[in-house]
Amino acid sequence: MPPTAVALEQLSPAALAYLGDAVYELYVRSHYLIPPKRLQDYHAQVVRQVRAEGQALQLRLLQPYLTSAEQEILRRGRNAASHKSKRGDPKTYQQATSLETLIGYLYLTNPQRLFQLLAHLEFVPGAADRASDDLKETASSSESY
Repeated sequence: MPPTAVALEQLSPAALAYLGDAVYELYVRSHYLIPPKRLQDYHAQVVRQVRAEGQALQLRLLQPYLTSAEQEILRRGRNAASHKSKRGDPKTYQQATSLETLIGYLYLTNPQRLFQLLAHLEFVPGAADRASDDLKETASSSESY
């Protein structure tokens, strides 16, 4: 059962990012299952996508398709990012956390829109062909997400 609007507002961006991280990884893992591979090959492909650098790149690819409300969720996620790593720069982690926050939020509030965005990134097998048109139409005609 999805949370109420009040309960959703009480969730921190970090909590949404926590959920979004799990949802994103599930989509990426599902995407790489076909064609069948060895487990090490699955792992290597998934890790490339779920690392902060991969997520930051995916966010940049999605930016033109996001509504103003989705941009606001990204801003909240970026401001909440507190991960410090010796391996990467803080901006990359902010972008990755922003993407995870948006995914967590959409998972709870608008799974159809989440599907559109992930399909645009080709992480939902078979859906990439119609995703680009759907995204452009949604972003231009509706700012209510």
